[in-house]
Amino acid sequence: MRPVIPYVTAALLFGLGVYGVLRRRNAVLVLMAVELMLNAVNLVLVTADTTVRAALPHSGQVFALFVIVLAAAEIGVGLAIVLQLYRLRASVTVDDVPLGERAPAVPDEVRQGRPAGVPDEVRP
Repeated sequence: MRPVIPYVTAALLFGLGVYGVLRRRNAVLVLMAVELMLNAVNLVLVTADTTVRAALPHSGQVFALFVIVLAAAEIGVGLAIVLQLYRLRASVTVDDVPLGERAPAVPDEVRQGRPAGVPDEVRP
């Protein structure tokens, strides 16, 4: 069997994931792009396991299982970080995340989900 099609598919999936990580502004879409890259690696591991006769049988499938566990842990921690970021900033855009030591204070209106600049008597 020639493993050209799975390897090309994995390369395309990985490239699409890299593009998604580099171009997306939304943190949830960045996590989805990382998942796409991990699935491309799984495809390569399983394809290599079926085509290459290694000393250890099914070693590619075992590594793929470890990658799936790693992806599940990454999604759990990543979504927790995204939810905390949304609670603090009311936005999940990656460009707005401060990378310095201290972040500027968020107004109470934004933190409580009210639009900023609207007086209290206008609000329902």
